[in-house]
Amino acid sequence: MPEGFEASFIEIGDLPLFNEEYDDGTLEIPESYTRFRNELANTDAFIFVTPEYNRAMPASIKNAIDDGLRPYEDMKWAGKKVVVISSSVSMTAGVRANYEVRTSLAFLGATVLAQPEVMLSEINKCFDENGNMIEFTKEFLASFVEKFVEFVK
Repeated sequence: MPEGFEASFIEIGDLPLFNEEYDDGTLEIPESYTRFRNELANTDAFIFVTPEYNRAMPASIKNAIDDGLRPYEDMKWAGKKVVVISSSVSMTAGVRANYEVRTSLAFLGATVLAQPEVMLSEINKCFDENGNMIEFTKEFLASFVEKFVEFVK
């Protein structure tokens, strides 16, 4: 990220499955929900990075999106700037997962960057035999980050 911008990861692996009963008072809200929602509220923009599983976004990504929509009067995605990166080991580059994430977030009021689209096909070829990202992929993603920063500004 360029000077003045900071990137961090938001943990979603500890979120229980979305359940409206956490927000209607039937069940106690898990600490992980509170932590996650606070992190969403305190973040200006998001880069979703998703693989594609069985022609769809992973359940963990959908679960995180759903958790950020409650409570309705304080929906965390509304007005946030978002971009989606997808990948696949196949030539499809995770296009369906990419559009599913975009569609869900746009419906919830996020401002989703339409271009450039970042869909990485044959993701295994984006890294060398030591697991290091190849130069072409680095340059492509650096160009994308420049456009994302302009979008966020």
